[in-house]
Amino acid sequence: MEYSVWHFILGAFVALIVLGLFNPVLLGTWIYNLNIAIESRIYGFKRHELAVAEYRLSLYHNGIKDRPTIVMLHGFTADAIVWLRFAQYFNKQYNVIIPDLLGHGETGFKDEWSYRTPEQAKCIKSLLDNLNITKAHIIGNSMGGFISAQFALRYPDHCISATLVDPAGIKSVKSSDMELLLEQGINPFLIFNRGKFSEFYAMTMHKPPWVPKIVLNVVASKYLTHKDEFERIFNDFIFNDLLDDELENITVPTLILWGDQDRLIHVANADKWQQGIQNSELKIWPGIGHMPMLEVPKQSAQVYQDFLNKLP
Repeated sequence: MEYSVWHFILGAFVALIVLGLFNPVLLGTWIYNLNIAIESRIYGFKRHELAVAEYRLSLYHNGIKDRPTIVMLHGFTADAIVWLRFAQYFNKQYNVIIPDLLGHGETGFKDEWSYRTPEQAKCIKSLLDNLNITKAHIIGNSMGGFISAQFALRYPDHCISATLVDPAGIKSVKSSDMELLLEQGINPFLIFNRGKFSEFYAMTMHKPPWVPKIVLNVVASKYLTHKDEFERIFNDFIFNDLLDDELENITVPTLILWGDQDRLIHVANADKWQQGIQNSELKIWPGIGHMPMLEVPKQSAQVYQDFLNKLP
């Protein structure tokens, strides 16, 4: 009997159904990893590992070294993949670097590391030095926005511009839903079960991209596995090295992006950032939550490109 490629595809499809029935976690992990591999390849990014100081960073890189550099920094408990759909719009014009920050993703966690934002900014500076890059645009979301601001403050000669997307890093003007929970002694980032993950996930985005339930279960499982590590990182960065009294010392051109439905860091903080950083502009997205680069990747990329186009 002769077998065509369609027999192979049918057999693979049946195998996946059987796998899903008997081991849905394994199937979800397979779908999750396959989707990331396909998206990153389509968008022109490859995963690399690089020795940087005492760390070994995992990162996505498009390998275009003769163009201006953009470094994209994710938020707390996230990883580099949250930037891929946004980053695709800069793949041809820029040298794009998207690292898994210390304690996150495939970079991993070590108890002896410091996860305070000045140390994280220093790590990004070491990464650029390792790649012989003297200057870069820095864009970061949430904790990554905090680190981006620290980088702009501490290494202005190496920072062309800073873009802060719903950043942490200052005392809140108004408490968000997350901060109200923290005031009650509840940390929504520290997930204990699948139900709590669903509550937390609903807080992260107002318009999340569609994700199959079987894949969300895999993401929830990762959170549960790393809960103790995330607690250590949270305690290291969240209330330390705040920038309220340092904003005026950030002198690089700065763009501040915010979703007005952000439930993790209240949009009321946006004006405080803009008023504190003299050379800054602000864009607030109506109907968007904490992660504009995932909720409206094309639109937020256009705003960012317009900002870059105005720079000297």
